[in-house]
Amino acid sequence: MSWTPGGPLTAAKLTTEYADRPLGTDVSRPRLGWIATAPGYGATQSAYQVLVASASELLTPETADVWDSGQVASAQSFGVAYDGPALEPRTRYHWAVRLWDGLERVGRWSAGSWFETGLLGEGFGGAQWIGARDSEVRDEDVPAPLLRRTFTLESVESARLYASGLAYQELRINGQRVGDSVLDPGFTDYDETVLSVAYDVTGLLRPGDNVLGAELGRGFFGLSTPNVWRWHQTPWTAEPRLLARLVIEHADGSVTEIVTDDAWRVADGPTRSDSLFSGETYDARLHPAGWDAAGFDDSEWSAALVVAAPRGEVRAQEHEPIRVIEDVAPVEFTQPKPGVWIADFGRTTAGWTKLRVTAPAGTTISLTHGEWLLADGTVFAENEHVKKDRFQRDEYIAAGNGVEEWEPRFSYKGFRYVQLEGFPGVPTRESVTMRVVHSDVPAVSRFSSSEPLYEQLEQAMRRTVLNNLHGIPTDTPKMEKNGWTGDAQVGAPTMAGTLGMARFFTKWLGDLRDSQDASGRLPVIVPTGDWGYTELAPATEWSTVYPFFLREMHRWYGDERLLAGHWDAVLRYVDYELDRVSDGLSLSVLGDWLPPGYQDGPPPEDRRLTGTAYLYRAVIAVAEIAELLGKSAEADRLRKAASELVDGLNRAFLDRSAGIYRTASDPDYRQTSNAVPLAFGMVPAEVVPAVVANLVADIEARGFHLNTGCLGVGVLLPVLTAFGHADVAAKVALQRSYPSWGYWIDNGADTMWEMWETDTRSRNHYFQGTVVQWLLENVAGVRNLGGGWSRILVRPDGRADVDSASLLTDTVRGRVSASWRRVGRVFQLEVQVPVGAVAEVHVPAEAVGDVAVVPAPYAPEPVAVDGYCVFTVPSGQWNFTSRTS
Repeated sequence: MSWTPGGPLTAAKLTTEYADRPLGTDVSRPRLGWIATAPGYGATQSAYQVLVASASELLTPETADVWDSGQVASAQSFGVAYDGPALEPRTRYHWAVRLWDGLERVGRWSAGSWFETGLLGEGFGGAQWIGARDSEVRDEDVPAPLLRRTFTLESVESARLYASGLAYQELRINGQRVGDSVLDPGFTDYDETVLSVAYDVTGLLRPGDNVLGAELGRGFFGLSTPNVWRWHQTPWTAEPRLLARLVIEHADGSVTEIVTDDAWRVADGPTRSDSLFSGETYDARLHPAGWDAAGFDDSEWSAALVVAAPRGEVRAQEHEPIRVIEDVAPVEFTQPKPGVWIADFGRTTAGWTKLRVTAPAGTTISLTHGEWLLADGTVFAENEHVKKDRFQRDEYIAAGNGVEEWEPRFSYKGFRYVQLEGFPGVPTRESVTMRVVHSDVPAVSRFSSSEPLYEQLEQAMRRTVLNNLHGIPTDTPKMEKNGWTGDAQVGAPTMAGTLGMARFFTKWLGDLRDSQDASGRLPVIVPTGDWGYTELAPATEWSTVYPFFLREMHRWYGDERLLAGHWDAVLRYVDYELDRVSDGLSLSVLGDWLPPGYQDGPPPEDRRLTGTAYLYRAVIAVAEIAELLGKSAEADRLRKAASELVDGLNRAFLDRSAGIYRTASDPDYRQTSNAVPLAFGMVPAEVVPAVVANLVADIEARGFHLNTGCLGVGVLLPVLTAFGHADVAAKVALQRSYPSWGYWIDNGADTMWEMWETDTRSRNHYFQGTVVQWLLENVAGVRNLGGGWSRILVRPDGRADVDSASLLTDTVRGRVSASWRRVGRVFQLEVQVPVGAVAEVHVPAEAVGDVAVVPAPYAPEPVAVDGYCVFTVPSGQWNFTSRTS
C-alpha cells in the first residue's frame, strides 16, 4: 500500500546512545537515533543524512566540519553509528539529521542536538587516587572524609569535572553542590569496572580563589556492617577514595587542570558513620562551616594520602543517575509511647527522610525507617541477615543553631513509616519529608482501564519497580538491596513495557558479564563480591537472565551492537549450563520461589522442572542471537541442545495419559509446573489441550486462586488467555481473597509484596507483580514482536470483566498506542502505529463484514481468524468498529 502524501518526514527526539545530549560519553563510535514522524498513512523512511559539526552554526551540508554521512539509503532510525573521524576527548559535537520518505521527498533538517565525549583513551592524566586512610577497612563508625583543594583562576571559559568517588561522592565547588545526582557513581563489581561521572561546572567557578571539595560515603565499596552476603569482606573492600580531574578552559585557549594528589587536604567530617544497612549518624556540631569555600583555614587538616587504585577499569557512567525524584509530606503522626512519634507518609518508597528541627546543641534525634508497624504501633526495623542491632536508622545530633535541616547522603532505605525519638516537642508536617530516590529512568507508557483494580495494580507495580532501581535492579530497598537475577528476569518485560530501560539494562548487562567466572558460571546476585556462586546455586532460573536480557534488548530496542559485544560471554555461559545437564535435566535449587503457603522460600516441587524449562528458553535465546549475528553453525548446535532439553523435561515430568506435569515431591497440583512448559512452547502438540484443561480445572477448584510463586505468576494469565480462557485469567486477576493481588490491596498495599501472606518480610518486591505484563499485553492488547518494535501485535484478548482499556507506549520508533471500549455489542478500537513499524491488529468480530475501519480507502483487506478480523496496517492512526463482539 502506498503512502498517502501529507507532508515529508520529520526527525524529532534525537538521542545519542539512547540519551538526550549525553555529557561525557566514552563510546568511541556513539549510536545516533531519532523518531521519524509524518502525517498520513503508510509513511516510510527511505534514506537519511547525518551532519556532525564542531559548532551548531556549522550544521549545514556546506559547512559541517566533522562528518557528513551523505544520503544513506536506509530505513534505520536508531543505532546509527557515527562513522566520521576519530572523536577527540572532552569535546562537544553537534549533529542534525534529515530524512527522505518513500516518495523520495526530502524533509527539513531536524533541530540540532549534541553529545559530548568524556576522557576516552586520555584517562585521568596525572590524577591519583586519594583518601583519608589506607586501604584497611575500619568499623562503620569511622567518619566520612572531607577532602578539599584550593586553586586560583584568572578567567573561566568552560570547565568539566570528571570524578569517581568510591563508593559515593558528594562534590562541591565554592560552597555549591555539583550536579543533582545522588549515590553517585553507580554500583559495580569494583574489581572489574569503576564508573566516573562528568559534570559541567562552568557556572560554579570564578576568577580568583576557588575550592573543589568532596565528601565520600562507603556504599558497597567500603561497607563494614557484617551481613550474610559478605559485602563487608569483598575482594575490593577498602576505605573511601577519590579520583578526580577538573579541566578548565580559558578564553585564550589555555587550559588549567586540577587533579587529585597529595596536595589535597583531608579531615574527618560531621557524618560520623554511614552504612547502607545501618543508616547514618551526623553530628552537626562538627560541621566545619565554610570548608568548601575560599578563605577557610585548613591548616589543621592533614595531607591527603595517595592510596591504591581499585582493580577495575575506570569508565564513564552511561546510565541514568540516581536522583531525588519527589518530596512527600506525612499524612499522619501517632504517638505509641511517650517520646516516640510515628510519621506515616501514606506510601511505600525507597529513599530517606529530610529532617527539620530546632533543638539545643547535642540533642540526638533518631529516625528509624520501616515498611510496617508492630502491634504496639512502633516501626518494625529488623533484618536477620544484617549482624548489627541498628538497621535503617539515622541519627542527627543538633548544633543548636536555630532551624536546622539535614538529610542523609550515603544510604537509602525502604519505608513508609519513620519513627522519631528524641525530637523536641511535637513534630509537624514540616518536621520530616519523605525523599523519593531512585534511578531517573523515564516513564514511557500510560495504562488505563475501566476496572479500578487493574489500574491500582499497574501503579503499584510501576512504583515497586522504581523503588528497586538504584543503578542495578534490586530485590528490595529495605531487606537486601541485592541484584537478584531471577527477580530481574521475571520483571524485565514489565519494566521495559513501562519505563525507558535501554541505558539501565545496558549497564546491568555489563555487570552480568563482569560477574562471570572463568568457567562461564554466573552468581545469583549481580554485582557480587564472592557470594552467590555456590550458596544458592546452581539456580538456572536465576542466572539464565543473561541470555534472556540480551535477546530482549534486541526485541525492545533493536540493539545489535550489544549482541555482538556480549556474544563470547553469553555463549560461554550457556555452554557452562549445558555441561551441567544430566539425564536431559538442569539441576536447580531455587525454583518457583515463595508460592502461597511456602514462606521459607523454595517450592515443594522438583526444581529441575523449572530449571530445565528456563535453560531451554535461554538456549533458544542464544540460538536466535547467533542467527542475528550470522553464526548459523552455533545456532544449529544450540537448537539441537534445546530440543534435547524438551525431550528430557517431557520424559521426566509429563504424564501424557493424564495431561499433567508433575514431580515426585508435589504435594498437590502445581500450576507453575504446567504453565511454564505451556508458556515456553515445550508441551507436545497432542497433549496441549489436556494440559490446558487440567490447569483450568485446578484454578476453578481453588475458587479461581493461583498457587504460583515468582516464576509461575508472570506466565499463568497469559497462558490461560492464549489458550482461550481469558475469563478464567480475569477471575484470578480480580480475586480479592488470599492468595491474590486484590488481597494485598485490601490489606493496605500500595506496592507489590514479596509473599502472598500479610506478614511478608518485604512490602516492596516486584517479582510477584508481573500480572501487569498481562494487563499491558492482553488487556490493553499491545505486544512487541521484535526488532525494536518493527512488528507489533494489537490483540485485546483479555477483555473479560472489563469494558475498556488503553495503553500508550513511547518506543524507539515512536508512539504505539491502542485504546478500546465496548458498549453493548459495539467494540471500538483505536490504534496508532509509528513510522517504520507494521501492526497486526486483531479486532473481535464474528465476520469480516462486521468490522468498519477508518480511513477505509487506505486499509488493507482483512482476514478472519478464530473470532477476530485481522488487519495488517502500516504507520498511521487507525479506527476500527465491530458490531458483533
